[in-house]
Amino acid sequence: MSDTPMDYAFGMIGLGTMGRNLLLNMADHGFAVAGYDKNQKQVDLLGQEGQGKPVKGFMDSKEFVQSIKMPRAIMMLVPAGAIVDSVIAEMTPLLSPGDILIDGGNSHFTDTERRAKELAAKNLHFFGMGVSGGEEGARFGPSMMPGGDAEAYKVMQPVFEAIAAKVDGAPCVAYMGPGAAGHFVKMVHNGIEYGLMELIAETYGVLKTGLGLDNAAIGQVFTQWNEGRLQSFLLDITKDIFAFNAPGTDHLLLDDIKDEARAKGTGKWTSQVAMDLQAPIPTIDTAVSMRDLSKYKELRVQLAAQYGPEAGQLPGNKEEVLRQLEQAFYFSMIMSYAQGMHLLAKASEEYKYDLHLATIAKIWRGGCIIRSAFLNDIFNAFEGNNQLAHLLLDGKVQPLVQGSVGGARSLIAAAVTSGLAVPAYTSALGYFDAFRTARLPSNLIQAQRDYFGAHTYELIGKEGVFHTQWTGLRDKVESPAGPQANQAPATPPVPGTKQSNEEPLNKHL
Repeated sequence: MSDTPMDYAFGMIGLGTMGRNLLLNMADHGFAVAGYDKNQKQVDLLGQEGQGKPVKGFMDSKEFVQSIKMPRAIMMLVPAGAIVDSVIAEMTPLLSPGDILIDGGNSHFTDTERRAKELAAKNLHFFGMGVSGGEEGARFGPSMMPGGDAEAYKVMQPVFEAIAAKVDGAPCVAYMGPGAAGHFVKMVHNGIEYGLMELIAETYGVLKTGLGLDNAAIGQVFTQWNEGRLQSFLLDITKDIFAFNAPGTDHLLLDDIKDEARAKGTGKWTSQVAMDLQAPIPTIDTAVSMRDLSKYKELRVQLAAQYGPEAGQLPGNKEEVLRQLEQAFYFSMIMSYAQGMHLLAKASEEYKYDLHLATIAKIWRGGCIIRSAFLNDIFNAFEGNNQLAHLLLDGKVQPLVQGSVGGARSLIAAAVTSGLAVPAYTSALGYFDAFRTARLPSNLIQAQRDYFGAHTYELIGKEGVFHTQWTGLRDKVESPAGPQANQAPATPPVPGTKQSNEEPLNKHL
């Protein structure tokens, strides 16, 4: 490949593992590509790994930009946050109107919205694209979630479809929607990932502590599960972890790893935006919290000594408990996916993304970290009805839930009784039980809020918003009309004023 300018069809900024592997993937598919990094070591690695391929690395940003055919298409794969803005600031003066800039990192969706507007004002095309699959996916076929500038994506579509993972011959990449839709979908993907990983970790705890299985037996359980309806990428790598000894030893590397989980923030972002949109995702929230809790190792050791004894083994026949555990995992896995899909539906409505949940499930079936056999069921559910309000309403998902919830109840009850920590499991069951409850006790919360803060409430079968003067009612004999006599329709009182028999209003809660 000639080194003269205007040779390369695509550029990559950031030649870490992901960026380098994506470039090599493109080169394997016949695309001439250039890479840029300020680290000489990364540029040298690209040269070594790309030997004989149409790929070249640069350390000079101007030479890099000039080497790419116009209109240029350049992708960034750098850490989210200020670094993305600094790269954009560095590149913008070197680009020409009509050039395309792509953020392939895990940027927060609000940053993507801002950057798109800023670059559009400079006549530059920009879109955010989530990339899932890790280093192996990047090298041999990732799942990709582009969104934003639709015309710019069409230019890149042949490249991304060529390098994406394939399922039944279909590429695992598709345009998600306008604005920051691509990065939003990837963020929720990562939230689901958090939930699934926490469930697998809790399963490991049940197998190890609750059933007393050794590492070989635990590895066999994960291997068997991965050959059935639980088949997934995360279980596949988990079985491999239980077969990997620490170098030069006869024991698992896993046993040498500290039990303090780290995170890069995408799970937290998922929880935060879910609360903003009032879309409950308790299993994902719990997974985020458990990573945080795990970091308090010293405190956990102190509390373990103070509040012992440690959790005991689960009672009952071991094979029956294993059967219940498989059902519990399947049930909780469904709940984790269902929470994520519900959040996507709410976000699509709020942010006008026009997301197609069937398409999202379709491209998640291959290449990405959360790929699993169950995604076929999700795809079928939303392919049949893209307006489906919730995955649990699907007629074919319902029997899967009903067939596994009994095992989940038995397993969770036994684990809690034995002192085993299974918070993600319990949150999944609580989510399901609450959602299938036609009348929740939340009416009491509304009464309490109205009592202490005059926040008002609504009545069953009656239009309007109401407030009751609750203060002092406990000291009075109720009139024949009952509490209705104290109800006033819905003009909320002015904060700080007094009404008859009422203390100053508290609006803090």
